[in-house]
Amino acid sequence: MNQLPKYTWLIETIRRAGKISHKDLSDKWQRHKELSDCRPLHRATFNRWREAIYDQFSIMIDCQKTGGYLYFIANPQDIEEDKLKKWMLDSYAVGNVIGENLSLKDRILVEEIPSGRDHLTTILEAMKDNRIVTITYRPFKKLHGYTFPIEPYCVRLFENRWYVLAHNIRYDDIRLYGLDRMENVEVTSETFKLPKDFNAEEYFSTAYGIVVGTGEKPEKIIIRANEDHKHYLKSLPLHHSQRLIEDVGEYADFELFLAPTYDFVMKLLQVGSMIEVIEPAHLRRTMKGWISDMCQLYKND
Repeated sequence: MNQLPKYTWLIETIRRAGKISHKDLSDKWQRHKELSDCRPLHRATFNRWREAIYDQFSIMIDCQKTGGYLYFIANPQDIEEDKLKKWMLDSYAVGNVIGENLSLKDRILVEEIPSGRDHLTTILEAMKDNRIVTITYRPFKKLHGYTFPIEPYCVRLFENRWYVLAHNIRYDDIRLYGLDRMENVEVTSETFKLPKDFNAEEYFSTAYGIVVGTGEKPEKIIIRANEDHKHYLKSLPLHHSQRLIEDVGEYADFELFLAPTYDFVMKLLQVGSMIEVIEPAHLRRTMKGWISDMCQLYKND
């Protein structure tokens, strides 16, 4: 784990450069005082890191010998196609950049992830060996926590909160638990078998976020974003299924395929009148109901 920041620094530096010599790599490394302690990157160390990066991430750092010895990422497509690998490398890369600029710590603002580091490691360790976990869980509206065993299937990060999707042994159903609502987590010696047909990505493929199993069926949804907001949807889609239908200048229409659950409706309401639901009709009525209720809150002003 102590080497990961160094490996990700090397990967990201070569990615940004496209092709780079060992001398330029060493110079950049030496200037990264927090990681290098102002020492050069020796070739033997560099070669060990190359091997470790291939072993751990299957990322190949190759050398172009013609026109000077220049190093490059030989299989960049493997990074782009692996969402978890790309997210992890991007996260570490951002961490490295911030590490290089700690003198600006009072001018770099980040968002907190509640209790993510407290229980995430324990749950991931249990998932490796498919071990049953005993958790003490206190929902937001409850005064006391409840202790029960779960079989952790997968974890998901959504809107700065970590969740675990698990089989609740007591009730024999699949439920989602927020890690920030866990008061205690203990890994047991008992193991479980992950269902052969379980695929985490497929399970959430038609969900907007973490609300699943509430009865809504996935369907085609068309939303219209005004001129001010359409660029945000283009640069950061609401869902992986999102595609642009047309952009007429003053607005753009987008199509999505997902279940219109509560969290999706809340997301649309966040941007107010900058987004309009075009279809289906029942989702328009749902939006209209929420907007009417909001209007009632302010009717006496």
